[in-house]
Amino acid sequence: MKTFTLPGTDLVVPNVVLGLMRIQDKTDDEVRALVHSARDAGITFLDHADIYGDDLHGCERRFAEATRLSPAERAEWVIQSKAGIVPDGPYFDFSYDHLVGSVHGSLDALGTDYLDILLLHRPDPLVEPEEVARAFSDLHAAGKVRAFGVSNHTPGQIELLRRYVEQPIVANQMQLSIPHAPLVAQGVASNMAALDQSVSRDLGTLDYCRLHDITVQAWSPLQGGAGHGVFLGSPEHPELNTVIDRLAAQYDVPPIAIATAWITRHPAQMQVVLGTTSPDRVAGAAQGSDVPLTRAEWSELFRAAGHHVP
Repeated sequence: MKTFTLPGTDLVVPNVVLGLMRIQDKTDDEVRALVHSARDAGITFLDHADIYGDDLHGCERRFAEATRLSPAERAEWVIQSKAGIVPDGPYFDFSYDHLVGSVHGSLDALGTDYLDILLLHRPDPLVEPEEVARAFSDLHAAGKVRAFGVSNHTPGQIELLRRYVEQPIVANQMQLSIPHAPLVAQGVASNMAALDQSVSRDLGTLDYCRLHDITVQAWSPLQGGAGHGVFLGSPEHPELNTVIDRLAAQYDVPPIAIATAWITRHPAQMQVVLGTTSPDRVAGAAQGSDVPLTRAEWSELFRAAGHHVP
């Protein structure tokens, strides 16, 4: 498993992350098996959010109940959570009270004294950046959150926050997979007027994050796109799966490892956030961290997914 020091922090992190949004109905043994499979594969980074689960902080609580980490065991993990979405309305809330209250709820549910990273979970159209800055500063000063980031934010939205927030923005969690790759694909087809792929829908987020040492965390790395299921083995992606299967055999890894490798091969040094609850799939995906795809192989996967290369 490849690791790196997360820019803006002293955290040494793997480039594959275990997301825990689907563990609400899992037994203690199933949660422990999932977490242990990640740890055995070198994944020491866990991704949570306050809204994951049947009720607020549900999956965070389920994780803590199943694992019951000692302080020493807690220190072996990088634990990240997210705040800011209010599903029943007002839908988004980056106010001081909401962010601080959410972190306190996460700490209580997780049974820990601190979060390693807190992300703002989707942009709040009514964001008051001074409120965010005050919440970040108080949480950081109290030792309750060590680092801060965002999710699904554009460059302009991040710049607005950076104007007021004292701490560095260390991560931006964005949807990315081989078929769903507007972060990458738009730049490849730039200036092609007749091609939909050339239309910028994120204002150059990937390049912006690279320029400002913000690590992109790729969520839904196995999804075919909005409203689509997993692309591995899907009849909707025959050409892509043919290439994936061939490369999997060539590198002696499962196909899921190639899906991971396509993202980790990118020089932006992105992290892949897995959402599966299968220990075997976690172990298989983790193998992609060490698969050295060539430029030709990476580009072949890109084209096989239907992206245009001028």
